[in-house]
Amino acid sequence: MPEDFRLSQLAETLTGSEIVRMNGEIRQRMGEGHKVFNLTIGDFDPQLFPIPAELEEEIVFAYRKHLTNYPASEGEPDLRKAIARYITERRGLSYGMDEILVASGGRPLIYTLYRSIVDPGESVIYPVPSWNNNHYVHFVGGAHTPVLTTAQNRFMPSAEDLRPHLTGAVLLALSSPLNPSGTTFSRSGLAEICEMVAEENRRRPAGAKKLHILFDQIYWQLTHKGTEHVDPVSLCPELKPYTVFVDGISKCFAATGVRVGWSLGPAHIISRMKSILSHMGAWSPMPEQMATARYLLQKGSVDSYLFLFKRGIFERLDKIHKGLLQLKKEGYPVDSMAPQASIYLSVRVDLKGRAKTTGQVLDTQQDVTKFLLEEAGWALVPFQVFGMEASTPWYRLSIGTVKTEEIRDMLKRLKDSLQAFA
Repeated sequence: MPEDFRLSQLAETLTGSEIVRMNGEIRQRMGEGHKVFNLTIGDFDPQLFPIPAELEEEIVFAYRKHLTNYPASEGEPDLRKAIARYITERRGLSYGMDEILVASGGRPLIYTLYRSIVDPGESVIYPVPSWNNNHYVHFVGGAHTPVLTTAQNRFMPSAEDLRPHLTGAVLLALSSPLNPSGTTFSRSGLAEICEMVAEENRRRPAGAKKLHILFDQIYWQLTHKGTEHVDPVSLCPELKPYTVFVDGISKCFAATGVRVGWSLGPAHIISRMKSILSHMGAWSPMPEQMATARYLLQKGSVDSYLFLFKRGIFERLDKIHKGLLQLKKEGYPVDSMAPQASIYLSVRVDLKGRAKTTGQVLDTQQDVTKFLLEEAGWALVPFQVFGMEASTPWYRLSIGTVKTEEIRDMLKRLKDSLQAFA
């Protein structure tokens, strides 16, 4: 690059979203007439999964009332009151108006929290695989402390995994249900982590920066069957002054484009996050805020929507999971982890190093990913995108755009492609 065109170190070193890049390639392939099952994107086809009708009506009503001016920088009072009531009724958590911050989805909240807590060079602990923590650490110049998890633990970190990295760390980024794996913390597993963090903060001298927890629970309402959602503050109230939640309507109501997210946390941190957010202007639009405020109070409508929505999600996840297990039983080199929550399935494809009957060898996992796309029409996100090593055979499968009637053909295409191996 010519010297005249040099930019900031951040601009020149920050990489764009791998998933967005992959979707560009997928769209190109589809545009060329190839059949592709796009299982990559953490979003929903609105024709399959529309937002709640009542929420849609409230949004239209708010626009017709011309509620289109700037919202309050911390979020409209009506919405923050509704969030406080909603989280108390459904989670038993109590947060005041000055402990709630609204933004245009979860991303600005995560960014402002990182900016509020982490100084350059300070350690941020985050498990891998996990969504985007590596990029946020890079944004703020923090010291990366990734902690590799395993399939044996369902890709959820344990206290023993994290314990060696606590000294000097200022932020522990956790998420449950986890993107990309679709798995969750157990009550005992998260309780042990919480007690460990509480002990660490007790040890730190007065005036020292404490270890804070970012707890991303954006998928918490999409739990499957008997799966229990747990959180740090409920399990360990001592951590309330050091925990900030990231939450919102984007996933639980298929409202990714509506852009209403919120954080719950101690007032002094929420205040700093609000100040940063005010300069970014990443507020949730006024009509969507007012609509969400009214919708969250409609308990019957919310419950009815979640029941049907979750049934559609887990019908798809279960069918694909069972189909993959059947292929495994038949001797094909695939596996799947039982879904616990969210819209994701952890899928394993062990083809690296194997030769096709034509003699072609898939030397790398990237070759496997390409094979799945071109031969099976399966577009999956490798866990490498979420921080794991390039050789990992695990992938994230999202059902947000999957038509139930296509699942049989989807599995057949995969089985047919796997028969090309000796």
